[in-house]
Amino acid sequence: MPEHQHIRADGTVTFLPHRLNRHPVVVRGLTADELWICCGLSGGVGLLVGAPLSWMFRTIALAPTFIVLGVALGVFVGGGILRRLKRGRPDTWLYRQLQWRIATGHPRLAGWVRGQALISRSGCWATRRLMPRSMR
Repeated sequence: MPEHQHIRADGTVTFLPHRLNRHPVVVRGLTADELWICCGLSGGVGLLVGAPLSWMFRTIALAPTFIVLGVALGVFVGGGILRRLKRGRPDTWLYRQLQWRIATGHPRLAGWVRGQALISRSGCWATRRLMPRSMR
């Protein structure tokens, strides 16, 4: 099929490639950004567990060991959990969910994550329409 058949007279393309602007999946259903977040959080937890144990047993090798174990466990367990949570949802679901949780749970941080841009009203919505007199 010649290339010019996909181009309209006004110069636009007749089709849009699917998933063109999506981030590629790197490991266990995580994109690169999600992988960095998962590694950072699980490495931090590994450091919090390994540092006191390293001090208690008087060996510095325990801290980096627990960091590596935390990252490995976080990527494989956290990646599986995130993959299940993200299934069937839009690409930006995780980021909007984190943004909403930070904005509603920690209002002082809402400006940092642009939480004021979210619509976070709860309650009943009304259309403000009245029934015609003939139907009352």
